[in-house]
Amino acid sequence: MTSKQNHTQRIKSEANRLGFLSCGISKAEFLEEEAPRLEEWLKKHMHGEMGYMENHFDKRLDPTKLVEGSKSVISLLLNYYPQERQNKNSYKLSKYAYGQDYHHVIKSKLRRLQEFISEEIGEVNGRAFVDSAPVLDKAWAAKSGLGWIGKHSNLLTQKVGSFYFIAELIIDIELEYDTPVTDHCGSCTACIDACPTQAIVEPYVVDGSKCISYFTIELKNEIPSGLNGKFDDWMFGCDICQDVCPWNRFSKPHKEPLFNPHPELLAMSKKDWEEITEDVFRKVFQKSAVKRTKYSGLERNIGFLK
Repeated sequence: MTSKQNHTQRIKSEANRLGFLSCGISKAEFLEEEAPRLEEWLKKHMHGEMGYMENHFDKRLDPTKLVEGSKSVISLLLNYYPQERQNKNSYKLSKYAYGQDYHHVIKSKLRRLQEFISEEIGEVNGRAFVDSAPVLDKAWAAKSGLGWIGKHSNLLTQKVGSFYFIAELIIDIELEYDTPVTDHCGSCTACIDACPTQAIVEPYVVDGSKCISYFTIELKNEIPSGLNGKFDDWMFGCDICQDVCPWNRFSKPHKEPLFNPHPELLAMSKKDWEEITEDVFRKVFQKSAVKRTKYSGLERNIGFLK
């Protein structure tokens, strides 16, 4: 076995030990196919008020411009599919936000993986990314053979569907590279048909500025009144396109205690949400990604749904 194969195997086995669902590796190079797609998407203003999407265009497409001397992109998936769900008579919260903020949970696992690489393989330079820098994580995960990009633009796998986070380690050593898998969406259009705001404008293209997640998290101004009655009770994020996807029949509950929801969250009814105080918000979402929208943002969203 070559040292390259040996290093690759050890990294994947440590990723597994740390609780990652899967790990795939690809060569750090310019994403040729994604470049025109991203350019077109931005030109059509499908990013809405997410101005940051226009920044660092080159770095977004080329990891060697992001991490000097980088040779490999290690893509990792971490399951967040919950065992328990919210009360049915409740305003809805995207499943990824049930537990603690994934940025912190994954960052700490990535740090441990980085330490393992430095201790076991040698001095390796690199950076860890969790949705916090200009990295096209779904494109890298697909390139690394971890799944294919579905018609709803999320990464899909045959074994466990799409309820997982994607993270990367971009490092400066060569490893064994994986190859992409084939697309298994076939003629299915369940996600396109189910989207209440018609955000999936064509297969594989999502207009971010029409997405319920965008309106409830990213949009800082008032939600346009023309969307009244179209949010299906989603107050933070939206899982509709994933919930209707046939591949998510195979989702399995995660085993990460930090992703378990605050007990009060599951029991809350619509009335409880409508009367939520800032103190309860702080208690229930103490370490949650929901803090991003702030108490005032959640209040705005609930007010829009009432």
